Amino acid sequence: MYADDETVRRILQETGDTWAVVGLSNNRSRAAYGVAEILKRFGKRVVPVHPKAETVHGEQGYASLADIPFAVDVVDVFVNGELAGGVADEAVAAGARAVWFQLGVVDEEAYERTRAAGLAMVMDRCPAIEIPRLAPRS
Repeated sequence: MYADDETVRRILQETGDTWAVVGLSNNRSRAAYGVAEILKRFGKRVVPVHPKAETVHGEQGYASLADIPFAVDVVDVFVNGELAGGVADEAVAAGARAVWFQLGVVDEEAYERTRAAGLAMVMDRCPAIEIPRLAPRS
């Protein structure tokens, strides 16, 4: 377990609403596309980060985190596990407040580096599953 429910809740509800989704493109068959759609439904601004820099879900895309000209709160990582640690390091350098590795993505060294830099981090979980589960009930 790489994040307790309190950390997950804090990232989803308190860390901020601007999420850079690394690996997000207009490919509707990819998990990133559907997860981004759910994040938007729950009020998050979803910023696509992909080498193609495509506009996705109405939001301008960027080729890298460093190219985003505004603050990002959370970096949601949809890349091969071997590349995820580098993305976490880029998130730290970009001033993000939290990093989220998707289901199946685990890099314990990146987790330690990211936490040591003061960021909250979740690994091997999906915000599209967690956000409805932890959403405040009305």
